[in-house]
Amino acid sequence: MGTRIHTSEGASAPTRLLRAVGLFTGDMRQFGEWVKRQVFIIQLLDCVLRGVAQVMFVNNPLSGLLVVIGLFVQNPWWALNGLLGTAGSTVSAVLLRLNREAVLAGLHGYNGALVGLLMAVFSAKGTWYGWLLAPNLFMSMLCPIVSSALSSVVSRWDLPVFTLPFNILVCSHIAATGSTHPYFPVVRCNSMIKWRLSLQLFLSVPVGVGQVFGCDSPWTAGLILLALLLCSPTICFHAILGSAAGMCVGLVLAAPHMDVYSGMWGYNSVLSCIAVGGVFYALTWQTHVLALICAFFCAYMTSAISKLMSVLALPACTWPFCLSTLIFLLLSSENPAMCRLPLSSVSYPEENRHYLKQLKASGKED
Repeated sequence: MGTRIHTSEGASAPTRLLRAVGLFTGDMRQFGEWVKRQVFIIQLLDCVLRGVAQVMFVNNPLSGLLVVIGLFVQNPWWALNGLLGTAGSTVSAVLLRLNREAVLAGLHGYNGALVGLLMAVFSAKGTWYGWLLAPNLFMSMLCPIVSSALSSVVSRWDLPVFTLPFNILVCSHIAATGSTHPYFPVVRCNSMIKWRLSLQLFLSVPVGVGQVFGCDSPWTAGLILLALLLCSPTICFHAILGSAAGMCVGLVLAAPHMDVYSGMWGYNSVLSCIAVGGVFYALTWQTHVLALICAFFCAYMTSAISKLMSVLALPACTWPFCLSTLIFLLLSSENPAMCRLPLSSVSYPEENRHYLKQLKASGKED
């Protein structure tokens, strides 16, 4: 991906097929370059789709489209709020004149996507409560401000802000409204969603991936996994691995089977496993093991933080993912196989491995 494709009449059919497939996989860089020359509405649409996909560290508009379809399968009202949040966050970043490349990559959209989506999930007013759109848009437009402020701090260690803006803003909204608010009540954390007890244990793994977006539909989870596979098989594999790790920890800690089946033990571990397993570390067998350890640790953190947050009647959101992954990214190791990439060079895992090989070839690897 990212290399110029030269057409050649002498190229074989399999070669042409691979080149065509390459246009739609990875980060679709050539398509992104074409979008930069188009009118604003097309750029915004591309940014929104990439922003939705960036929730899972994926920079691919087709992957984002598959995720959006999956969200509509789960609940059209949730999907609409997620799209509004993504668009509001992206437009806010444009108005603030934040880094254009980051905006085009969807990096100022994914927190807005989660804010919009989860505000609809947590709303006690049910679906199609139009008054929710106003606070949704307001909170999502705050995302780039919070993100930029946090970046000025964590950039000293060359770390990402992850979903910290989402956690801060959604928890602020829930704390400010509560379950008794007359206009924007939120459901109690222990009864947020009525999970289907008929889910089998094996379904909890893909459903755990879907729970990153607050969705418990296996069909939605399947579309999300397909979206990940389209961009990066490595991300897809680590998403499944992280969800399985969370499920195992839930069983070991004797969690209620309903919680395990619903995927609630897996979604934070999904994000942690992806982040460490090839996104912010170049993928080697050592970082693969590290990603698995991080996923198990994140599941323990999920249990602990959920209990602490329940005292304040707040959801755990993705606090466990942020805290556990930041700890693992701050790891000091002299093992050359554990190469944490500069934030400016982070891409999808397959491209990151190529970057690591270039470092080795030039002899500049630490």
